[in-house]
Amino acid sequence: MQPTATVLVYSDDSNTREQVRLATGRRPAPDVPFVEFVECATPDAVLRELGKGGIDVCVLDGEAVPMGGMGVCRQIKDEVFNCPPVLLLMGRPQDAWLATWSRADAAVTLPVDPVEFASALASLLRQKRLVGA
Repeated sequence: MQPTATVLVYSDDSNTREQVRLATGRRPAPDVPFVEFVECATPDAVLRELGKGGIDVCVLDGEAVPMGGMGVCRQIKDEVFNCPPVLLLMGRPQDAWLATWSRADAAVTLPVDPVEFASALASLLRQKRLVGA
């Protein structure tokens, strides 16, 4: 049985969640595990899933409504013990400073560019694997 990584995807927009799934494919790079997704459309669902444990990376939509991914990221970094790495989806490259404020581990712009996104996600999965080893 091959190892898998669990990626939480938060967005109120089902199209954005689909873009993330399609950009990732079965796995974002050959040297990282296959990916299983947990999809959340509300901040409460994100907190519930993180409370259960087992999430390897969070992908948060900075443009989500009613609470954007930057606010959710800052909250989970403060409140979740051993918070998994966060990949933030930003509306504009100029918002990189906000991604830093939110304490995201990486950020890419929307719409999701499959190559850029897969590279960022794979990097976070590698870091998670090295830290967990």
